[in-house]
This record gives sequence, structure tokens and C-alpha cells, in this order.
Amino acid sequence: MMKVLFDCTSVRDRISGIGYYTYSLMKALQKGNFPDLELNFCRQPSMKQWLKHQQDLPDVLKQFSSIQFLPFPVTVSDFLGKSAGYFTNNIGHFDIIHGTDHYVYPFKEGKKIMNIHDLTFLKYPQFCTNIVKQYTRRIKKCLSWTDLIITFAESTKKDIIDYLGVKEEKIFITSEASRYDFNYLKTINIDLIKSKISYDFSQKYLLFVSTIEPRKNIISLIKAFNICKEKYHLHHHLILIGNKGWQYEPIFAEIENSPFSDQIHHLGYLTDAQLAIFYAHADMFIYPSFYEGFGLPILEAMTLGTPVITSSVSSMPEVGGDAAIYVNPHDVDALANRIYQLGLDPILRQSLIEKGKNRAKLYSWERVAQETLKAYSYLA
Repeated sequence: MMKVLFDCTSVRDRISGIGYYTYSLMKALQKGNFPDLELNFCRQPSMKQWLKHQQDLPDVLKQFSSIQFLPFPVTVSDFLGKSAGYFTNNIGHFDIIHGTDHYVYPFKEGKKIMNIHDLTFLKYPQFCTNIVKQYTRRIKKCLSWTDLIITFAESTKKDIIDYLGVKEEKIFITSEASRYDFNYLKTINIDLIKSKISYDFSQKYLLFVSTIEPRKNIISLIKAFNICKEKYHLHHHLILIGNKGWQYEPIFAEIENSPFSDQIHHLGYLTDAQLAIFYAHADMFIYPSFYEGFGLPILEAMTLGTPVITSSVSSMPEVGGDAAIYVNPHDVDALANRIYQLGLDPILRQSLIEKGKNRAKLYSWERVAQETLKAYSYLA
């Protein structure tokens, strides 16, 4: 019997990014009913909670029984380093401690697993805030007590070896999966949800979904959209869905300066059901990111039957396989041309939809849970 302590600090009520991965894996590990796994959950308090001695959970986590709070918030435990492990006696003994967000708490006993989702802060520091840049120091410190790293693509594994000097045998790859299954749209009231969205779905559109930040290469997408309108007389609008991240101002300036700014729409955080409708009704999903640790929106689009154009770099070809069109993220003209060609070719479009659905079938949270269990067993 493996006794595992799983850190869910990244999960907040408005789930996104790493928090979504963490929450989905929590549910999948519980649902798997693995007989050799005793699963326990913990989280670090926020600085505000810690100072006020509060232990409030996000509503989304209240479905899980007995989530323990670790002694210190991330900032304090990071400062204390390995010494933070001396304050965990009342938490209990565990065979494995799994840190899911670029950090693992330094318990005195037990094997430590740390997730590294990507190395943007090392490869592309110009795309990161000063806070995120501190991940480099934090991760290097954590490596001194980490027994295994989990990451999500061969390209990211190579980055970890090249940039952090970690030995290959200390890195374990698991997959990720879409929040949707193939029957999701049958489970929701599409007409009712559409009626509450301020967009005319009779107007065809191109879709982008992710945080609005420089790494996602949205400015190139807007420039490619402008070319498609001017050169190819594209009839579509462009919809950008995602919360504002770091340095979003130049992206919105690019929208304002576009001669087609009235046809570019930004929508912030949407419910899963609202987002699914935008995926399913899009003529194509475009994801020209400079760098991804996995590229989950690609899978989500494929699951819901939307053809994908994405970047030919980092993890994106691993995720998309033969089911996507790839383009150099630095080549705006090529991106515009791919958009135009896909819009012209219904046979290619249908082929990508079918290949995408088959590709998405390879990924499930059940598979992620089983792969994670293999990582645990590797250390046990």
C-alpha cells in the first residue's frame, strides 16, 4: 500500500491551467479506486490565510474529504528551504509527496515528486513576470530533495535535461487530457447557453483559447487575420477567449490598431459549457504559441470536432500528431496562408476533424491517473 500526499495548492475556484490539471487528476485518482494507493490531499495556505490562521478551502475542493493544510505558504516555505520540513510532524508519514506545481514540500521522510509543466521562465524569460522568473531559483532548490520529476512531453523532458542538468532516469512523462468527452455537447442545453452569450453564432469565426499573454503569440495571429481579410477577403471574425495575463496591453493595442478591430472579439473567463459551444461552432482553432509544456487547448478543440492550426515547435506536434496543420510561429504570412487554405478546402477540413477526434481518443484522465500511479510505483 502506497501512502501518497498530493498537493492541490494550485486549485482555485476559477480553475485554469495547472489548477485544472491538478483538479482533474485528483478526481481521476479517486475514481480509479486503485487498491494499492492511499490518497491524501494537502495544500499550502495563502499568505493572508496564514497570517490570520485561516484554513478556508475553495468551494471546488469541498467535495474532497480532509484536505490538510501545510505549515507555511509558498513564499515562507521557499525562504526556509529544507528547514520547512521540520514543521510537518503533525501532518503524518507518507511514502510519496507529490508537488504538482513546480514545487514539492521538503518533508523529512518520504520520496518527493515535483511536476514541471514547462520551462518558459528559463527558455523565454522575456515572456515571464519577475515573480515567475523566481521559479528558476525555487526549482533548483527543490531539486536537492526531489527524487522524481513528472513532465508532460518529450520536448519538455529534453528542456529539463538541457537547462536544469537533471538525469534522464529522474524524469517521468505522463500525458494530460481534455476537460470534455465526445458526448459533452449532448449533456448541455446548447440553445439556453447560447442565449446568454453576447455573440451572433451565425457569423463564422476563427478561435483562440488561452491566457492573453506574449508567449501565446496572439499578435502574430491578429496580423495573420488582417492579411486574411485584406488579401483573401476572409468573411470570418476572430474570437480570443482567455483571462488577461502578463503584458497583455500590446495585444489589445494590436487589436485597436487593426482595420478590422470591430471583427475581433475578446471574451474573458467562460464556464466549461460556454467554452465548449465556442469550440464546437468555430470554423477552425488557431494556436500559434511560441512554447508549450503540453498544449491542452489543442486536445480540447479536437475532442469537440474543430480543425486545428498550431505551431510546429516544442510539444505541440507531439500532442497533435498527424491531426493538425503546423506552421512556424514566426512566419505570419505562412499562418495567414494556412488559414486561407483550410477555409477553402472542405475535404481537408473534414479529414482534420476526423483525425482530431481519433487523436483525442488517445488521451483521457483515466490514462493520466494510471501513468501517475506508475510514477508512484517507480519510487515505491
